[in-house]
Amino acid sequence: MTEKTEKYYNDILGGLAERTIKRLWIALMVTIFLLCVSNAFWIWRETQFVDEQITISQENDSGYNNYVGNDGDIYNGYTDNYDS
Repeated sequence: MTEKTEKYYNDILGGLAERTIKRLWIALMVTIFLLCVSNAFWIWRETQFVDEQITISQENDSGYNNYVGNDGDIYNGYTDNYDS
């Protein structure tokens, strides 16, 4: 190749590389921004839940408290007035 054609192709490829780097830089900035927005959304969403405490009472003052929880497991416990 002649020096003129080499310069021509270098200019084309150099410009192409500059445009590609610029596009990748913009894509990286957009990705980081969207990641921050996504994290902020999930933090906000998780703070919307209210923790509830459930108190279970029974008529038998000195007995066992057995109940089935939401996950299907049986929980065993005693009443506040249980004498062992």
